[in-house]
Amino acid sequence: MRLNSLSYMLREAFKSVFKQRKMSSASIAIMIATMFIFGIFFVLGENINFVMEQVENKQGMRVVIKDDVEEYILEGLKSKIQNIEIDGKKVVNTVTFISKEEAMKSIKERLGDKQDVLEGLDEENFLPASYFVTLTDLSKNQQVQDEIMKFDGIEEISTDNDTIAKLNNIARGIRMGTLIILVILVVISIAIIAYTVKITVYARRKEIEIMKYVGATNSFVRGPFIIEGLIIGIISAAISVIIMMLVYNGILNSILESNVIQSLSVSFYTFSELFLRVLGVYLLLGMGIGVLGSSISMKKYLNA
Repeated sequence: MRLNSLSYMLREAFKSVFKQRKMSSASIAIMIATMFIFGIFFVLGENINFVMEQVENKQGMRVVIKDDVEEYILEGLKSKIQNIEIDGKKVVNTVTFISKEEAMKSIKERLGDKQDVLEGLDEENFLPASYFVTLTDLSKNQQVQDEIMKFDGIEEISTDNDTIAKLNNIARGIRMGTLIILVILVVISIAIIAYTVKITVYARRKEIEIMKYVGATNSFVRGPFIIEGLIIGIISAAISVIIMMLVYNGILNSILESNVIQSLSVSFYTFSELFLRVLGVYLLLGMGIGVLGSSISMKKYLNA
């Protein structure tokens, strides 16, 4: 494409945006509304996944060590567990050693004023030493257990498999549901913008017919409309990011002040942590919808 042709298309695109202010404003308003709804589900999905990861990471298995295990075996166990690989990937997140003394101290803290039930017990040997193991992927829970049981010095493994399975199913369901909602919103957004741009194209149908009559190619006629869609998409994305930032920060502050959230000990993404993701999604969405909507609307007049 020649430089003068590109310059012409840019001029015509910007001229059209300002000349057709009402239609451009309507397109921008619709895009902001749909992108805002899209953004709500996007940041909600990101935070739900983030919270689920935190909850999953707190779920672990207690690997009980035999009392008569030799020191050199004990020293190598942590490294062996940490380096377990499933399908060529490391799946162990943390391996924490819990001595007999630490295990007894934890029991006493849980009992509080009822520690008298421990009287008469050999506190030094009542509870065995163990490793508390958390995973990066709860779906690999059983496979990791099978691998650990192959190591020397392991007495047994205790874990709540039902809870882990439920958490894994919940996380999978949330991710799938969020993806479906986002796809539906993208389709709706494209349809709305295509219809809006179609009205603009219809208003300029005579201009397009004249350009075609004097021999202008389809790409030359389509160019200004495509660039116009890009401009509208970028403007909409910029405004949407600002609106999302203000709304997100306001909602996040309210959530963090909730006693329920504080008791759960979970954290959420700050907008600064989500900024690049939100901006990237909005730019891709805005420009993609603008270009696709313009292209769809032009077909009738270009016989494409």
